[in-house]
Amino acid sequence: MSPQPIRPAPSRYTVALKPRVADEESHPDHGSPLRTATVEATGEVGVSGFPRYEGEGVQAEIDPETQAVEKVTVDGDALPYGWMAEVTGQGPSA
Repeated sequence: MSPQPIRPAPSRYTVALKPRVADEESHPDHGSPLRTATVEATGEVGVSGFPRYEGEGVQAEIDPETQAVEKVTVDGDALPYGWMAEVTGQGPSA
C-alpha cells in the first residue's frame, strides 16, 4: 500500500465565530455566527505547527486535514471564554 500524497493546504478559509449558548435542557449549543471572516494563507507555520491564516482582523492556525481551528485571535485578543471558531468554507489549494 503506497502512502497517500500530501495535499497542499487551501489558500483561504472562511472562519465563523460563535458564542456558547444553551438549549432548554442546558446542553451547550454554539448558536449562529456573530462574525465571519475570510482568512488568507500567510505562508508561515504557527506555534501549533499548522499553517497560519490572516484576514479581517482574525488570525488563525488551521489543520488542513481536519479543518480544525487550532489557534485563533480576533482583533489581537483571544476569543471570550466559551466562544468557538470553526471553518465554514474554503478556497482553492495553494
